[in-house]
Amino acid sequence: MITVVASVELMPNVKDQFLQHFLEIVPAVHQEEGCREYYPAVDIDSGIASQSQDENLVTILEKWDSLDALRDHLVAPHMNDYRKKIQGLVVSVSLKILQPVS
Repeated sequence: MITVVASVELMPNVKDQFLQHFLEIVPAVHQEEGCREYYPAVDIDSGIASQSQDENLVTILEKWDSLDALRDHLVAPHMNDYRKKIQGLVVSVSLKILQPVS
């Protein structure tokens, strides 16, 4: 099992537009072979002191059966179309690609 935590830093005031484009591709991604979970998340005010919050950050949480499934996802046609739609909205993307320790 592979877990991906993608931090997407957005331009100011475009989060709703970004999420609209992102949510359009979720059904197609869920149909990909090896996809277990794929969804966006945003910061909430938890009241926990050590939490950092950023209104221009969206975190994408993903679980894949294998690294090959993740690699196939990254080159899927709907992902290429999605990348074109979000050009100009994204400042940077940071990935954490993780596997469980047993």
